[in-house]
Amino acid sequence: METTLRGVGVSHGVAIGEVRHMGTAVLEPPAKQIPAEDAEREQGRARKAVEAVAADLTARGNLAGGEAQAVLEAQAMMAQDPELLVDVERRIAVGSTAERAVYDAFAAYRELLANAGEYLAGRVADLDDVRNRIVARLLGVPMPGVPDSDEPYVLVARDLAPADTALLDPTLVLGFVTEEGGPTSHSAILARALGVPAVVALPGASELAEGTLIAVDGSTGEVFLNPSEEKKAQLEAASAERRAALAASTGPGATADGHTVPLLANIGGPADVAAAVEAGAEGVGLFRTEFLFLDDSKNAPSEEKQITAYRQVLEAFPEGRVVVRVLDAGADKPLDFLTPADEPNPALGVRGLRTLLDHPAVLRTQLTALAKAAEGLPVHLEVMAPMVADRADARAFAEACREAGLRAKFGAMVEIPSAALRARSVLREVEFLSLGTNDLAQYTFAADRQVGAVSRLQDPWQPALLDLVALSAEAAKAEGKSCGVCGEAASDPLLACVLTGLGVTSLSMGAASIPYVRASLAKFTLAQCERAAAAARAADSAEDARAAAQAVLSGE
Repeated sequence: METTLRGVGVSHGVAIGEVRHMGTAVLEPPAKQIPAEDAEREQGRARKAVEAVAADLTARGNLAGGEAQAVLEAQAMMAQDPELLVDVERRIAVGSTAERAVYDAFAAYRELLANAGEYLAGRVADLDDVRNRIVARLLGVPMPGVPDSDEPYVLVARDLAPADTALLDPTLVLGFVTEEGGPTSHSAILARALGVPAVVALPGASELAEGTLIAVDGSTGEVFLNPSEEKKAQLEAASAERRAALAASTGPGATADGHTVPLLANIGGPADVAAAVEAGAEGVGLFRTEFLFLDDSKNAPSEEKQITAYRQVLEAFPEGRVVVRVLDAGADKPLDFLTPADEPNPALGVRGLRTLLDHPAVLRTQLTALAKAAEGLPVHLEVMAPMVADRADARAFAEACREAGLRAKFGAMVEIPSAALRARSVLREVEFLSLGTNDLAQYTFAADRQVGAVSRLQDPWQPALLDLVALSAEAAKAEGKSCGVCGEAASDPLLACVLTGLGVTSLSMGAASIPYVRASLAKFTLAQCERAAAAARAADSAEDARAAAQAVLSGE
């Protein structure tokens, strides 16, 4: 009998296949006391296990590249968190085994976070996965992981950790369903990057029987158990229709009346270039250069190493536009040789451009490497600074670019409300703006991106955030310059139309989202997009803003 379940669709497409559940490790080790003389040996075991798991996560990130690499490296840092390690060693000193101490220390940390507010499921999954991997290594049992199967299947789990999602084989994993998570969880972000249909937050997902035939609609969030032949045919027809619409929408991004909106790709390194080119990206709107620096947090990469990596990306887009963000270190991306270790609130401290201005040699080397990488190439290179607060920041960055002999456009990221409010002033020093909507929301609403209790304020549909986007776009237009969006907001096909209506001149996103955004823009005129933007800004909540824009564009 066919049954319909509803979750949250986070990655477009339809997958029909049998359920296979994610394997899990033995999670809770026995609680037993050890003699005092064994404490030092157990502490050594714990340290070695932590180091091994961190190294494994980093290696998986290097293999996966792109968004996955950044996520897995963040997990590796989580594994090596000094406070957690101190707690583990303290528990061992009073009689716990290494595996029990790790289990209890992570449980205490998890409880601490829970008491501070309901955390995003994706971050909890990250923490649990690190714990499970360390405990599994100490117990000598298999790691959690994707099931072995010769036949394609739909992967079902309570939640998926980034280490698992990053290396999914799309030829075997048709799609996935999780009981927990949300649209901003790491698994959702990586699913979109992989182009795998996915539904999260589906109640009872972990209770689905192994081998059950299910159909997953990643657009609507519906999951059909034992779908009839008629239902399968309907889903496949709807999916084919969507694919046909995507295929029919080719070429540069533009509205129905021909207003051009270049669609660019967000990339983390050379490994992401192929997917961007295949998706029809008109260039790169955000080239995150952190991947080069995170390989070794104690030393900056050489100029030669940087030149090689940058040139690989620049060569892939002849005559195209490539926007490079210089190193964004600090906060959630600490580097030992750059980042202060004793900041009380790193997100509000020395990060981004502030860090680079404190270490001019690092900035100079990166800018020089970019200048040399671009020599002789017919690419339109643009270089931008993260975390620009005001005109003085923009001037300091532009001067550093000129001193390095960089022949490129210089720009500023708008991630701090002051930069949006004084955008015309900032644009007197630089040639373009690029809005990082994730951080702009975080700083606008004083809402940490990882705290579930304030997650509604991280919604890119928040009218106050749209106001800041509009201010920036209006300032750029007045100055005769460009203003793009490179945050996660650009990957939402409906919101892309609203951003265009606000005056944004380009949109940059994960490669997998480009066809959907292109098809969405092609349905509507610029005037329709402007009316939808005005309706969204007139609302008082993110939910109402989305509904208002949808009503305008659907003609309701």
